[in-house]
Amino acid sequence: MEKQSSYHIRISESGKGNLPRFSISSLGTKLLLLLGAAAVLFLFVMPVFKLASLSVRSEAGFTLSHYNELFQSPRFWSSLWNTAIVVAGSTVLSLLLGFAAAWLMAYTDLKHKRMLHMALLLCFILPSYVLTLSWSSFMGPQGLLAGMLHLVVPGASPWSMYNYGGIIFVMGIHHFPLVYLFTLNVLKKIPRDLEWAARAGGAGKFNTFRKVTVPLALPGLTAGGLLVFLASLDNFGIPAFLGTPANITVLSTLIYEEIIGFGPSAFARGAALSVLLGLAAVTGTLVQWLLLRKSSISDTVLLDHGPRYWLGAGRKWVSAGMWAFLLIVTAVPLLAMVSLSFKKAYGLGLQFSNLTLDNYKFILLGNGKVWKAIQNSFMLALVTLVVCLIAGSIFAYIRVRKPSLLMKAAEIAISIPYTLPGIVFALSMILVWMEPVTGWNPGIYGTVYILFIAYICRFLILQIRAGITAFMQIDPSMEEAARAAGAGTWRKWRAVLLPLLLPGLLSGAVLVFLMSLTELTVSALLYSSGTQTIGVTVFSYEQAGSTLYSTALSSLIVFMILAGGGLLVWLQGRVQRRGDRA
Repeated sequence: MEKQSSYHIRISESGKGNLPRFSISSLGTKLLLLLGAAAVLFLFVMPVFKLASLSVRSEAGFTLSHYNELFQSPRFWSSLWNTAIVVAGSTVLSLLLGFAAAWLMAYTDLKHKRMLHMALLLCFILPSYVLTLSWSSFMGPQGLLAGMLHLVVPGASPWSMYNYGGIIFVMGIHHFPLVYLFTLNVLKKIPRDLEWAARAGGAGKFNTFRKVTVPLALPGLTAGGLLVFLASLDNFGIPAFLGTPANITVLSTLIYEEIIGFGPSAFARGAALSVLLGLAAVTGTLVQWLLLRKSSISDTVLLDHGPRYWLGAGRKWVSAGMWAFLLIVTAVPLLAMVSLSFKKAYGLGLQFSNLTLDNYKFILLGNGKVWKAIQNSFMLALVTLVVCLIAGSIFAYIRVRKPSLLMKAAEIAISIPYTLPGIVFALSMILVWMEPVTGWNPGIYGTVYILFIAYICRFLILQIRAGITAFMQIDPSMEEAARAAGAGTWRKWRAVLLPLLLPGLLSGAVLVFLMSLTELTVSALLYSSGTQTIGVTVFSYEQAGSTLYSTALSSLIVFMILAGGGLLVWLQGRVQRRGDRA
């Protein structure tokens, strides 16, 4: 207190004596809070406001004509119907796969659960457009499956992926890990006494599962299902790759087509569509938040990691079946995509004489645009990682140690760009940075800087959430003990806090890096000549029919993701060992 009071400056020494006293520290804090609030409003709230206002504005003033025009358009209703089919189908598939995987992992004595857990997450870690290319390569007329079918039935062809079924299937296997993650811990928290009581009361295994396990797992299922609903609504890559060739348009691809169409009212119609899509996403997010809040009572229950069903002699077969499923949905299609990337021409058989490295030579050495796109994506991902790691960690520290309504409101505002579908957020960024203030164009739109700003705004909340989780696991008494032992601020952070925080902070940072590196949806609307990213380049190659180049570049992305994942595991292990020794 003595040190703090030394900063006080009396400005009332002139004789009157009753003027208020100001503190340099309190003034600085208030100034920082004011600047922070202004930055949050400008970067995270104003884009949404601009988007909403454009959708109800014309040269004559307020109007609802853009909405009327949409509602009278048959293409809007067909896109809405397509969106409903795709989102509902993929959500149901994800719920079935995710719940089955969570139940097997939580309730049974499967072998190698830790490795299975990592393998289950791979489907979601891979960018959706890479998974789509993998499956289209695997199921194509010249793919691995066609080759195997021809051995049995000459002339047989696999099921086409370019239809509703293909979109729903790829979207379902891409998103089912979300249901798995949300349901796994809920299942582990179900008291086994309740299930024993039901069995003792005469209920069989199936009735116990139906009347006890499933109802108690509903909070996790509904939360995971709603997250899948939002992710499917947001997804641009899968319907763009599989739906556009079959003339299946969903709302996200319809907005993209409206904006790149550059008609006289393209932005206004795109804004009206975006508002409708954004309202659906925000409504889903609110429902999910309410459900999670309602189920927070179970947070006090300890996780029960022990198996409740022993598979006996069937253990190795069930484990093998689960590994086989994961290999079929991820590894085999990826192998098909990688093998296609080595072919001299599309349609050739998989013989050694048909293989070449020319596709990789072209994308890495023969085409400056591809190399520029790789550089752009790495630079964007690196800068986004550093900014989000520093800003997100500082915000998370203040949010946990000094909680207030203002910080809570700021967290909600910062989460808006990630809550909105990517295509909606991208359009709002265009609108706000073309002319932030009437008559002033800062020259950001059309440059790489708008991508930097968009990536940081969209992914900052991921680092904040990871930071909040990490800080909440450290009791404030540890900081007080360090101070009492004579440790200064730097020593307290270096010797006590950082070794404990780094694994959690690094997990969030690597997630931000990977999502920035492989981003497609936001970049598809914001890129300009010379600022293409990896995702945009893959998308452009696929649209141009250059499948060999798109698969080669996607194979490089898979390699980079696996290398990044391996680096993360190594770093976490190293930090954990240093923390244990300390």
